Amino acid sequence: MTTMTETSARFREFKMPDVGEGLTEAEILKWFVQPGDTVTDGQVVCEVETAKAAVELPIPFDGVVHELRFPEGSTVDVGEVIIAVDVAPGSGDAPAAPEAVQEPVQEPEPETPKGRQPVLVGYGVAESSTKRRARKGAEIPGPAAAAIQAEINGHGAKAVESRPLAKPPVRKLAKDLGIDLATVTPTGEGGVITREDVHAAVAPAPAEAAVLTEEAAPAPAPFAVPVDRAGRETRIPVKGVRKAIAQAMVGSAFTAPHVTEFVTVDVTRTMKLVAELKEDKEMAGVRVNPLLIIAKALLVAIKRNPGVNAAWDEANQEIVQKHYVNLGIAAATPRGLIVPNIKDAHDKTLPQLGAALGELVSTAREGKTSPAAMAGGTVTITNVGVFGVDTGTPILNPGESAILAVGAIKLQPWVHKGKVKPRQVTTLALSFDHRLVDGELGSKVLADVAAILEQPKRLITWA
Repeated sequence: MTTMTETSARFREFKMPDVGEGLTEAEILKWFVQPGDTVTDGQVVCEVETAKAAVELPIPFDGVVHELRFPEGSTVDVGEVIIAVDVAPGSGDAPAAPEAVQEPVQEPEPETPKGRQPVLVGYGVAESSTKRRARKGAEIPGPAAAAIQAEINGHGAKAVESRPLAKPPVRKLAKDLGIDLATVTPTGEGGVITREDVHAAVAPAPAEAAVLTEEAAPAPAPFAVPVDRAGRETRIPVKGVRKAIAQAMVGSAFTAPHVTEFVTVDVTRTMKLVAELKEDKEMAGVRVNPLLIIAKALLVAIKRNPGVNAAWDEANQEIVQKHYVNLGIAAATPRGLIVPNIKDAHDKTLPQLGAALGELVSTAREGKTSPAAMAGGTVTITNVGVFGVDTGTPILNPGESAILAVGAIKLQPWVHKGKVKPRQVTTLALSFDHRLVDGELGSKVLADVAAILEQPKRLITWA
């Protein structure tokens, strides 16, 4: 009894935290430590990707890494243990405890295809894998298909024979795709059916089932599952940032009645101002570009038309007027579109705003944007012009009432002082929530932004 107590106190487990606002799962992108490594309180041990961003997780205690419960590429529920640490490595009676903790974990690792996302049933890996050891021994190894699935389902499965092992999200996925879980070959630890197993069950057509049974089943790819032998289609699991984007865009498009207005404007003077600011000593070390002036122009327009900086509260049937501006900047990253925002952008000077923009962009490109940096936005700018696009009809970021799209700045013929001259021209598009922003208000905001970009001195006279 004493040995068990000492062993229990010796090993501490670190669970997947809720790194966002109510997120339920995260994918382990990379481990920075391995079993046997010494860790200290606050040391980053892994990087995980949530539905909003990639986040580094620090360990909250000292010790020696005893085991990693999940490989890279695994999707883990919040609250699941991801790492065990020996906090008293110099103590005696160590051999018995490591064997009890490590043995269930050593087996699944060679069976886990690279990039797969194992999903476990129950709470805690060690306990659930130990309970299912008998089932694992009864599984038929190697590639399996529909022809041998009946044998697996009826072989040694006593208590769970009538209900395949799968987590609720996987069951929902199977239901949505019309897949009977009883016909799916489980590849997860302890005979658990994973998302990849369900997608694999969808992939082959009935006529190809016999052929696929005879062939060696290819290992699931980390990010895509080929669905036919000719390679003409690829199924990409929807998860992480892409899943969040899809849910947000659908929710926004079918909740807020969008109106989009356009204006084409001569920004030649703005481009001259950008060139001058780049040489200004006060802007030393600050990345100066047209987006900086556009952001400042939008902030001035909001100050002149504060009603656009609001949100619709459906539950309370209220319009929430914001007396601050958290300016969102849509950023394209390798993991998808994210919208971090500059907190209290309305209070910042031009150099401060430029510095904040530069930090925001660099952090997004590195994939280090935190969930907190993407929360609480009030108005957003999306710069589609960097892709050579003239303009677009942007969809509102959920919880916001307006989004400004900026098109490419091009040299075009333009009537200036009664003569046709080559001028720097761009097109702006403002989408707004028509529930709380009337056409007049939306038009005034867009017109003010255009007027400032045409005559940047209005940044002073209107501020």
